[in-house]
Amino acid sequence: MLEKLFGFDRNVTRVRTEVLAGITTFLTMAYILAVNPNILSATGMDKGALFTTTVIASAFATLLMAFYAKLPFGLAPGMGLNAFFAYTVCLTLGYTWQFALTAVLLEGIIFILLTVTNLREKIVDALPVTLKNAIGAGIGLFIAFLGLQNAGIIVNNDATLISLGDITSGAALLGMIGLLITSVMLIRRVRGALLFGILLTTLIGIPMGLTKLDGIVSAPPSIEPIFFQFQWEHIFTKEMVIVVFTFLFVDMFDTLGTLIGVASKADMLDKEGKLPNIKGALLSDAVGTTVGAMCGTSTVTTFVESASGVAEGGRTGLTSLIAAILFGLSLLLSPIFLAIPSFA
Repeated sequence: MLEKLFGFDRNVTRVRTEVLAGITTFLTMAYILAVNPNILSATGMDKGALFTTTVIASAFATLLMAFYAKLPFGLAPGMGLNAFFAYTVCLTLGYTWQFALTAVLLEGIIFILLTVTNLREKIVDALPVTLKNAIGAGIGLFIAFLGLQNAGIIVNNDATLISLGDITSGAALLGMIGLLITSVMLIRRVRGALLFGILLTTLIGIPMGLTKLDGIVSAPPSIEPIFFQFQWEHIFTKEMVIVVFTFLFVDMFDTLGTLIGVASKADMLDKEGKLPNIKGALLSDAVGTTVGAMCGTSTVTTFVESASGVAEGGRTGLTSLIAAILFGLSLLLSPIFLAIPSFA
């Protein structure tokens, strides 16, 4: 049954190994349940609804990866893509979050068509490796810049563009403490270092008056304020085409780079350097993005943090199943994740 459902091979892995790998994957990805609502709520979207939607989209897409692609990868609303959604499309260009959600929906539908027809793989194969690698580095720098800016560690300066902020202020000081704690745990290879770093920073922020924890377990907030909120009147405009293309471009290479990179670490690539059943993985990503947009979140993509589970021995969809179940259970922990400071 395990072989049929998840591609399980007892000659390659064990159930216990897959379970531990799934737990590890979830722990390294779970920070998105706090960060994604914080980022997208800057557009005016309901933060509580965003938490619930992030959980639903992550669990659904990861389940698809488990049962359809049978690969040990977790999916969730992607970092970088959510920042582009909030800070560029909405706050800089001035479009509504409903406009941005419509763009994400169209991107997901186009990706489904490109994946079914195999055009998605051919487009990526036609581009140089240097460009693919540069995209990941650029996304990382963009996210780091936003985090430092939101914490007040760096601020705007008309002469030099940016300068050091007041690092003795509460938010900046807490941000640096969080960076130090998380960095130490990452260096010491602690499982779930990002998640634990965020949680510890949140606890430290309570006596500083920067965070407030209202309980631990609670019923999940309703997604009604952001569910199926689209602006159809803009779908044939030049502005929509530009935004959709940008989402397509970033998501395409982010996903392919993650899949190939993580699979390479697990020695799952064939002799030609290709990932078996990559079409199933890409389709899980595309359908996850489409459903996520309907529920009210930014583009869903495969997470590079899946490498942590692969490093623990995860090789099949059973790893993804465990991660998806843990995402589902986290619905009850909304007070914890919603207490995270907005600069986390």
